[in-house]
Amino acid sequence: MSGVTDPIADFLARVNNAIRSNKRRVEIPSSRTKKGIAQILKDSSFIMDFEEIEDDKQNVLRLFLKYKDGKPVIAGLKRVSSPGLRRYTKADDLPRVLNGYGVAVISTSKGVMTEKRARKERVGGEVLCYIW
Repeated sequence: MSGVTDPIADFLARVNNAIRSNKRRVEIPSSRTKKGIAQILKDSSFIMDFEEIEDDKQNVLRLFLKYKDGKPVIAGLKRVSSPGLRRYTKADDLPRVLNGYGVAVISTSKGVMTEKRARKERVGGEVLCYIW
């Protein structure tokens, strides 16, 4: 790895920087967790699509960002848990982002999912980030 201590924060920063630069797409080193977050972004209509591009080292995720009337659909991204301070929550205490307008991404024993799905499946886990 190229010295990135928090790959999820790096993922969010790259997406945020691409949005601020009005880029149509952004490329991020791939991992199973990042692919899960990208799938949530797509399923929640925050991005148009994503694809995984295979290369010699670590595969690359290419996210196709979504804009509406020239404004990015993603208004904000916030890292909640970090390597230095992990934030876990029980199924009963899952967070709500902007009264349900945003999405909390939870890493559970059943994989990466939204807080809504985690609530439905009655599982808790590490709160990775908020997206709105």
